[in-house]
Amino acid sequence: MEHLLFLTGRLAQPGLERVLAGIAPPAFTWEVREIGLQVAALMTADMVRRRLSPEDLAGASGRRPDRLILPGRCRGDVEALASHYGIPVQRGPEEMKDLPRFFNRAAQPIDFDEYEVAIFAEIVDAARLTVDQIVERARLLKADGADVIDLGGLPATPFDHLEDSVRALKAEGFTVSVDSMSPDELLRGGRAGCDYLLSLKIDTLWIADEVAAVPVLIARSQTELGTLFEAIDAMEARGRPYLADPILDPIPFGFTASLARYHALRERYPEAPIMMGVGNLTELTEADTSGINALLFGACAELDVAAVLTTQVSGHARRAVREADVARRIMHAAKRHATLPKGLGGLGAALMTTHAKHPFPDTPAEIAATAAGVRDPNFRVQVSAEGIHVYNRDGLRLERDAFKLWPQLGLEGDAAHAFYMGVELARAEIAWQLGKRYVQDQPLDWGVAADTRREDLDRWCAPGATLTHRKPAPAAEPSSEAPTNALTNAPNDRPAEDT
Repeated sequence: MEHLLFLTGRLAQPGLERVLAGIAPPAFTWEVREIGLQVAALMTADMVRRRLSPEDLAGASGRRPDRLILPGRCRGDVEALASHYGIPVQRGPEEMKDLPRFFNRAAQPIDFDEYEVAIFAEIVDAARLTVDQIVERARLLKADGADVIDLGGLPATPFDHLEDSVRALKAEGFTVSVDSMSPDELLRGGRAGCDYLLSLKIDTLWIADEVAAVPVLIARSQTELGTLFEAIDAMEARGRPYLADPILDPIPFGFTASLARYHALRERYPEAPIMMGVGNLTELTEADTSGINALLFGACAELDVAAVLTTQVSGHARRAVREADVARRIMHAAKRHATLPKGLGGLGAALMTTHAKHPFPDTPAEIAATAAGVRDPNFRVQVSAEGIHVYNRDGLRLERDAFKLWPQLGLEGDAAHAFYMGVELARAEIAWQLGKRYVQDQPLDWGVAADTRREDLDRWCAPGATLTHRKPAPAAEPSSEAPTNALTNAPNDRPAEDT
């Protein structure tokens, strides 16, 4: 059985040992080593190398570990540590309570790189934009995950620069579709070199004979399938590629019946490439679009849908393309692994934008036990199901309203520290209200709903929020021992934890 060595700080050691002892059935043997830090979050690779020699790896047990596990936010070059010790070294999860799920997930890693559904992202007002504006919009959509840029035509609105727009997009390497109710615009787009035409009916199928673009086929009336089947048969007789779209209707105007049409199409044509336009749900339902996209892309996975058409016009749907990209990857992974789309880890939780599955990893009793061991004045903030906990050597405070904590902190004479604590307590209160995971000195995780900068833990941490707002950042990169705001929360605190 594999033997693991976990490195931690003094405050976290008892809790870490309890979590590891509770992993059942035991998948490994383990030892916890505290290396002279009070707060595990301040550990760096350089500290580990200085304080733990290769000869000391075996410890009291006398058994050399097969793997070294560092705190999740340990900064520095982990690969260099692995070379130094001659064993694999890795960061664990940021929260020790996530260790059971971490090791279960590590045994069966999920790859989200693959997907099958192509995303058509429509620029609905393309006729009103300049060519340069269209190209810039296309770049943003592609960055969010779009595979095809769809130029939407507008009724009674001239699109004189349609050809120029198609050519400009193609010149930059975009795949392009033209979406119009006008046969003339469809012909013009096809002759300009677009890749797809939305949409052709049995009556306008002649357009497909005039241009090379792949047509998206729809029925003469979207409540029936007969003429859609006719168009499919005609294209297959020609040996030409196509996409078939039975049209997804909005709620409550035939949504359920339209799902049945998709199922009927798949039953009749097991190999037909299907398109589903999801905008009628994401744009026309005032609900968080991340959940709607999750459900619709789950249906796409079951129906083997080849492409979706989406828009992001309404303010509440402004992340629709990015959500679609995440949803297609999650549902493809779930289908490929024959597992439910839950507990997949990593990107698999990105559609949970408002709530967390495990929001409160620590109980009030566990937080109180940790607080009892604190001997310095620096504030720690944690959130449990009971509310917001703030503690230092002067005691533990618990409130559900951040404003009630302010009189108990004694920060009236320290504006920078007061500002910092105000930000942290606001985050903590939001996390408690919504049921989100809160980690001090880290922004709340909103999943795919907000842009986040991926943090490179192989680099040293820059000064935290209080320091950077109080004075300009130093020109030189801080050393591995430079104090940060991670779990210290005071602008002038020395790194007392590194003793």
